[in-house]
Amino acid sequence: MKKTLTLSDSQLNMVSQTTLSHYNQNAQSFWQGTKDHDVTQNYAALLTQFDAGAKLDILDFGCGPGRDVSYFKSLGHRVVGLDGSLEFCDMARELTGCEILNQSFLELDLPRNQFDGVFANASLFHVPKQSLVNVLTQIKDSLKPGGILFSSNPRGSGEGMNNGRYGNYIEFEEASACLNEAGFEVLSHYYRPQGLPLEQQPWLAIVSRRV
Repeated sequence: MKKTLTLSDSQLNMVSQTTLSHYNQNAQSFWQGTKDHDVTQNYAALLTQFDAGAKLDILDFGCGPGRDVSYFKSLGHRVVGLDGSLEFCDMARELTGCEILNQSFLELDLPRNQFDGVFANASLFHVPKQSLVNVLTQIKDSLKPGGILFSSNPRGSGEGMNNGRYGNYIEFEEASACLNEAGFEVLSHYYRPQGLPLEQQPWLAIVSRRV
């Protein structure tokens, strides 16, 4: 994959639609392959930023079929899901009964100052590099002042199509710079899976606060 790309509006639309088409066509197999993933470390990274027992307004950004929406709802939080895949949105609504927004990441229409926390697990890496700060800024504006963003994305460099999906692979330094530019303060970061050498931890997780 090329390390840097500049995409026209039509190219941005194409890569977005291609990625969403991949997920729509593989929605059931994606669910079967991810529904039992252990992401408790990521849940805790978001929730421990708040007082114990607080009932939160949470946006699950890139909610997929609804696994994480279901978890947060089970704890009594008020959860809204968002995904660009219509198949995923239908599955998430059926699973959780929660409000699920069908929005492309590149065409967001988010309420302002609405959420205590945004959980973006394995989703923001589908945003092309040139659009990432803009998307992060819109997420920031959807948070209440002082609200928390949790994000987890694959590490690396470069961006482009990979197995039918668009991926933007970045390391902590670049991700941190994008978050700062969008109006976030990075609070902490870690690599996953736990307990392995860094070279065997392909996932970067970051906790940030709206400034």
